[in-house]
Amino acid sequence: RMKKQLSIGGMSCMHCQKHVQDALNAIDGVHAEVDLDNAVAEVQLTNEVSDETLKQAVADAGYTVTAIEEKTC
Repeated sequence: RMKKQLSIGGMSCMHCQKHVQDALNAIDGVHAEVDLDNAVAEVQLTNEVSDETLKQAVADAGYTVTAIEEKTC
């Protein structure tokens, strides 16, 4: 399993947080929890998912990924 932290731009309320979280969790093999206060999504991957796929899901929800950092489990 791999973990990534995505910095998200454009979130301002709980609805924003839910849109981003739902968009990421809709990807097969992704479990995401979004922290609105810190504007980050903590993502656990059980399948191989590209950074581009993660970015596109967030973009489709109306927000921007400003950085992706890989975390060790």
